Amino acid sequence: MTKKEIIVIEDDKVLNKLIVEQLSNIGYLASGVHSWKEAKKYLEEHEPGLALLDCHLPDVDGNLVITELATHQPVIVLTAYGTVQNAVAAIKNGATEYLIKPINLDELELTVKKVLETAELRADNLYYKQRMQAQNRRMIGSSPAMEKVNDLINAVAPSDMTVLIEGESGVGKELVAQELHQRSLRSDKKFVELDCCTLQENLFESELFGHERGAFTSADRMKRGLIEGAENGTLFLDEIGEIDSVIQAKLLRVLETGKFRRLGGTKDLTANTRIVTATNRKLDDMTNEGDFRTDLFYRLSSFVIHVPPLRERREDIPDLVQYFILNHDFSHRITKKISQTTMKYLISYDWPGNIRELKNVVERAIILSRDSNEIMPEHFAFLPSQSMMSLEVSMTFDHDPSLEEIERKCLENMLSKYSGHRAKVATILGVSERNLYRLLQKHELH
Repeated sequence: MTKKEIIVIEDDKVLNKLIVEQLSNIGYLASGVHSWKEAKKYLEEHEPGLALLDCHLPDVDGNLVITELATHQPVIVLTAYGTVQNAVAAIKNGATEYLIKPINLDELELTVKKVLETAELRADNLYYKQRMQAQNRRMIGSSPAMEKVNDLINAVAPSDMTVLIEGESGVGKELVAQELHQRSLRSDKKFVELDCCTLQENLFESELFGHERGAFTSADRMKRGLIEGAENGTLFLDEIGEIDSVIQAKLLRVLETGKFRRLGGTKDLTANTRIVTATNRKLDDMTNEGDFRTDLFYRLSSFVIHVPPLRERREDIPDLVQYFILNHDFSHRITKKISQTTMKYLISYDWPGNIRELKNVVERAIILSRDSNEIMPEHFAFLPSQSMMSLEVSMTFDHDPSLEEIERKCLENMLSKYSGHRAKVATILGVSERNLYRLLQKHELH
């Protein structure tokens, strides 16, 4: 366990030394400063887990800097003026606890322990709340394509192997990464994610590796990066194909040696972090074109999980739609269902935006359907209305047709409309592909 770092900001040198020694003796990494100027210099290079602050410093009123301090770590205020008003003012300004001089060392030890434990519990609660939210966004689908994805996750999750998740935008690569983490031996630690295409080069490097004070113009204090933030957990780098050659080289070093440096730093740090990446681009093509390092590609692609687009797992669409309806903000107001005709059209649609697009249009349809308990095609902008559908399936004959003629004509129309895509035709007609094939053989349409 890493020792908790504590800064003691107290101008009384004897008391400062006493507190530092007491905290050091019970296992903390304590450092003492005697003014706000010294404290600011210390905080530019360190990130303590707790600050003990004297309310009456020689160069500043301690009450005026509590808020600034409390932004980064909990604060225990030390004062000789033990009035209720002072205590209330300190707490309002952001202090966590309040100790009155002369300091009782037993009380100091108990208070420091309680404040640090509370801060850790709050951080854990926030993490587990985020984790529960992530778990609620579970993977949906029992199609053969998704069963294959699940099998791959189960196979690689217990190891620390780097995983590359491939798939089009919107297929749920982030959910696969979360499942990898949740089924791994690191599941009780943090899952940290970074979208590689949202930040400029220097900001991205600082976000990932952290930076030292003075590394660039606005770096007025040291900052830990996400690799350190994901210590003992999982770091998910989304859209890894977007990073430039400089970052590629540094990431390769992390994967090969487990070492990295903060931006502007000279000291090697160790990364005990599992790295999972994702991309919607063809990294092998990028390597051939010189846009992505070949050695990094081989490192990342040691284990690949391909997430299929929604058009290749249409049998999962009903379950996904039902999940989006049940988990929508308005779902408690009225029980909604999708009409069978609407579902057939949803299944036959190609969904270029994949699950993300499906979720968006279902939520929009829920809103447009208002108080109706059934969601109809007219509630989806890209689907035909009921009247248009009746026109689309109309057939004309110059004689009274037999049942077999109607059946053949219907099959011809559907095959023409969907460019011979048998899976789509079978889904819309409500039959299996095997039965459709038999019908096509029967009418010599194969």
